[in-house]
Amino acid sequence: MLTLSPDSQTPLVGQIVDGLRGLIAGQVLKPGSKLPSIRAFAASHGVSVFTVVEAYDRLVAQGWLVSRSNAGFFVKRRGDDVAPSLGAGQERPVPRFDARWYLKQIFENRNLPLKPGCGWLPHDWLFGDAVRRSMRQLSSDGPELDGYGLPHGHMALRMVVAESLAEHHLAVDADQVLLTQGSSQALDLVARRLVKPGDVVLVDDPGYPNLTFMLRFAGAHILGVPRTATGYDLPALEALLAEHKPKAFFTQPRLQSPTCSVASMAHLHRLLQLAEQHDFMLVENDIYADMDPTSRPSLASLDQLHRVVYVGSYSKTISPNLRTGFVLARRDLLDELVQLKMVSGLTSSEITERLTFGVVTDGRWRKHLKSLRERLAEAHQQVGRRLDTLGFELFHEPEAGMYLWARHPDLPDSAELSKEATGAGIMLGPGQLFLTESRPTGWLRFNVAFSLDERLWSFLDQSMVRARHAQAAQ
Repeated sequence: MLTLSPDSQTPLVGQIVDGLRGLIAGQVLKPGSKLPSIRAFAASHGVSVFTVVEAYDRLVAQGWLVSRSNAGFFVKRRGDDVAPSLGAGQERPVPRFDARWYLKQIFENRNLPLKPGCGWLPHDWLFGDAVRRSMRQLSSDGPELDGYGLPHGHMALRMVVAESLAEHHLAVDADQVLLTQGSSQALDLVARRLVKPGDVVLVDDPGYPNLTFMLRFAGAHILGVPRTATGYDLPALEALLAEHKPKAFFTQPRLQSPTCSVASMAHLHRLLQLAEQHDFMLVENDIYADMDPTSRPSLASLDQLHRVVYVGSYSKTISPNLRTGFVLARRDLLDELVQLKMVSGLTSSEITERLTFGVVTDGRWRKHLKSLRERLAEAHQQVGRRLDTLGFELFHEPEAGMYLWARHPDLPDSAELSKEATGAGIMLGPGQLFLTESRPTGWLRFNVAFSLDERLWSFLDQSMVRARHAQAAQ
């Protein structure tokens, strides 16, 4: 079907993607035609299965292919995005994996013994002592419990946020900081301000499932921009921009969930150039910034909030129960976000914000962050070695942040493995949860802080043995 050149400067994945796009555009591959299976393509072209999976996944994300459960990959027809009409008496098939249901289960089953798929840190990794000290101080100060807080949030904490960001070359005043109930409320406010029904919106693929659901509820037409180990698949992004006119790109350049990839400086600059060229806003979700041991620029610091809205949070590093996030934007846009916050929920909790202020002004705060980064780096090394020993492929090895994104060639559907794991008291993070368009995938998100228990590795080892036996029996 294609001629691949291992000596080419273009990676094999890129050669496959470009070659198949050309065959589809030239009508050599007709709409609806089936592509060779992943293993058949890999065997006939002398490349790894992982290379073909990555190429096919990119083509699905770009809208050239469609994946059908238990059937394979097909050239996308014009009407493939439209749900088929049902005849009388017909029932709509139940999807194999309900991402919204699974996300709800993650929070409702927090008491499972093992939680390597969750999105928070163990309680003994957090800054509980400082929270208790702040609570005692707040109690002794006798905070006023009547009335509401300020629309922008507690002034002292806003000043701390502005000062901390100034250290990272983002110059803002406290009145450009809006405190929110976690980063989720911040993203929701921004989405409701920027996005109208029918608008095209770009998101990371794979990316944050709550954001995807939020944008769909807002009526957005969502398109995924494939992530790479160094940031973005720029040719895929530019192809999307050439065909569509997105209103915004919601992205997580630093220690992205689920891949933990970090966008390079070159990618950040190119993204800002494209935003200016194609006139769209960038919404930078930087909630893992405090876990990054490397001082690096953000989109917001490079742009100084001209086309970038910046979202941050303290929930990941202090406690997920302290729902304290913040959003920064140019002044006119921030004023509108303040109004939206007031309309939807009046003010955020000043008590929570005062507690957070006490924690981040605690003399041990910086020491806590340094210790947390070192602990995460060590966990990355340990978990990465264990995954490698079991034959998993790692998407990226950042040695920072919370996650590793990995897959195994003998596990084509991580959702099935996740169901089995739940019965064994283990909460996994199936890759399908994080994809823009839900489809079976072997990828899994591992929270390294929760992946140090031997029971997890015993379960995975046994699962690999069963998977290999099943493959051999076919």
